[in-house]
Formats: sequence, C-alpha cells, structure tokens
Amino acid sequence: MPLDVLWFAWLRERVGQPRERIETEAATVRELVAELAAMDQWHAAALADLAAVRVAVDQELAELDAPLAGAREVAFFPPMTGG
Repeated sequence: MPLDVLWFAWLRERVGQPRERIETEAATVRELVAELAAMDQWHAAALADLAAVRVAVDQELAELDAPLAGAREVAFFPPMTGG
C-alpha cells in the first residue's frame, strides 16, 4: 500500500527530508518502523531510540502496535513539551 511518511524536527534532519512516499506491506507501526530502519543508515539513526519518538497515524497519536490498514499517512516526531 502507498503511504506518506512525514518527519519532524530532529528526525527530519537525520532522514534528510520532511516527507517521503513509500510502498509498504507493514500491518502495524512497529513493522513500518522496522522497514524504515532497514532502508539506510539515516532512517536507522532516526528510529534508533523509539522512546524518543512519537507517532501519529492519519494525524491521530498512535502506539507502535497500531494497525496501518487503510492509513494514508504516518508522522514521526519527538515528544512535545509544555511551556
């Protein structure tokens, strides 16, 4: 399935682009993370510490075990802090 992957903040800097369109058969976010990390060293570096990464599926916060069936977009970003 085609999927837009969005990268924010320092994750975007590590991957080197703000957005990419990929073709995936991943059933969950966790499977997608494994696919992305295996792509190259930049993706692997961005996803090396999942405790420092949050994810949204179609603009809704999600856990790593969230299903991707029917999803159009997955975004990766650092945890947000209040001010």
